[in-house]
Amino acid sequence: MKFEYMGIDHIQLAAPKGCEEEARKFWGEIVGLTEVQKPESLQGRGGCWFQYGNQQIHIGVEEDFLPAKKAHPAFVIGNIEDFRLHLEGNGIKTKEDAPIDGRARFFVNDPFGNRVEFLEYK
Repeated sequence: MKFEYMGIDHIQLAAPKGCEEEARKFWGEIVGLTEVQKPESLQGRGGCWFQYGNQQIHIGVEEDFLPAKKAHPAFVIGNIEDFRLHLEGNGIKTKEDAPIDGRARFFVNDPFGNRVEFLEYK
């Protein structure tokens, strides 16, 4: 093979028009990601982008928005139980799912109903 995968640049989640304020509160203030400026050529589309390490999550406006209830991003977290308490303390409901050996994990819904997983390797 003459090519190789280098990593994931970004994940995009859809949201309804006018989502930016709620997205900034959830992804920026509560989850703690850093907002980054969208390229000028994309700013008229709405939405906002956030960064963690070398990866980004893009919240994009979708005209006929429906939340992703099964497909989801999964974020690796250190000290996941402290993070869970932080989320719950900010009014975010966490949900358990089937256990996976070697991982502690839970799910939340973003303000738009998209499923998001947080996990820690044990």
